[in-house]
Amino acid sequence: LGPAMKELDVKVMFGTMERANEALVDTILTDPVSGKYISAVGFQWAGKGAIKGIHERYPDMKLYQTEQECGDGKNDWSGAVYSWNLMRHYLDNGASAYMYWNISLDKGGISRWGWAQNSLVVVDPDTKTFHYTPEYYVMKHLSHYVQPGARKLETSGQFSNLMAFVNPDKSIVVALANEGNEDRQVSVEIDGRVYQPVLPAHSIATLLID
Repeated sequence: LGPAMKELDVKVMFGTMERANEALVDTILTDPVSGKYISAVGFQWAGKGAIKGIHERYPDMKLYQTEQECGDGKNDWSGAVYSWNLMRHYLDNGASAYMYWNISLDKGGISRWGWAQNSLVVVDPDTKTFHYTPEYYVMKHLSHYVQPGARKLETSGQFSNLMAFVNPDKSIVVALANEGNEDRQVSVEIDGRVYQPVLPAHSIATLLID
């Protein structure tokens, strides 16, 4: 398969890793025959436990998160926080793509498998209306402001519940979450400039700095 795909100039991704077992990935990537054809590795669900070590050993390998964990159909704030932390885990550990599973589901979130799941949009077929869920806005905080080709920035300090990126146009995006029950002011210093936004309780905020 590898030679055939190479002849067609088709990239081969190894995945999807659903186990926290780095050795499974090592077996393929270190194999002298198969390893040379792998251009990316995909991780999802329990596979999140393997991505950190794989990124450390293969820093030039493209890594993708290939399926958002589906939730319970409640589409509540706690589910949005869980998704935020999943995104932060994957992107902090080398993933360059994050893929959400359900764009939209009917009210109740019942999938084709009979499993209540979360989605970005909930449709009410009776009233022919829809609404966006908290997870939609979590995704929008990054997808709306972080441009294709952006680079993730290393951050330091006492407040760590954030992600920062520099876009190809040199603008900087900082997404921050306050999971607590009280408003919180934070200080963000970038190139000597200090920004001090107040994050409302149970919120996610984005700074866009040109």
